Amino acid sequence: MIDLQTFRDVLGCYPTGVCVITSSDAGGRRFGLVVGSFTSISLDPPLVGFFPDKGSGSWVQIEATGRFCVNVLGSDQLELCRRFAARGGDKFAELAHGHSPAGLPLLEDALAWIDCRIERVEDIGDHWLAVGAVEGLGRGVPGTPLTFFRGGYHDLACISGD
Repeated sequence: MIDLQTFRDVLGCYPTGVCVITSSDAGGRRFGLVVGSFTSISLDPPLVGFFPDKGSGSWVQIEATGRFCVNVLGSDQLELCRRFAARGGDKFAELAHGHSPAGLPLLEDALAWIDCRIERVEDIGDHWLAVGAVEGLGRGVPGTPLTFFRGGYHDLACISGD
């Protein structure tokens, strides 16, 4: 039997990027949640995915819209991350933001954005696998990504390359 705390500690040795998944419905209501599980799935066709918790009320609302926008957070956006990680409330209250080409909430100063149509959702353990068909994407401001590693948020230090 695997001890759950040991599982978390060991998997915490693998750093992940931090993204905010946003969407809006036909009535203009906006939704968002933080994920540390975003990944590229396929180049042809272009597919991406992430793993929302089954207990997430925000994911239920995003899934119902049938689309989402991935906002890749920069290392200077920790407060924005904390805002969207909170449960309940209007995460967009008094928050200036733009719109992606698909009309979805696009967070200011995101490093990149990816507009997706929900391709499918699979039941996997205590999470869902949300697969998105990429319909548009672009780079935002230059900077370094916000990462999550060993239970805390970090900046990324480049040791080689660009």
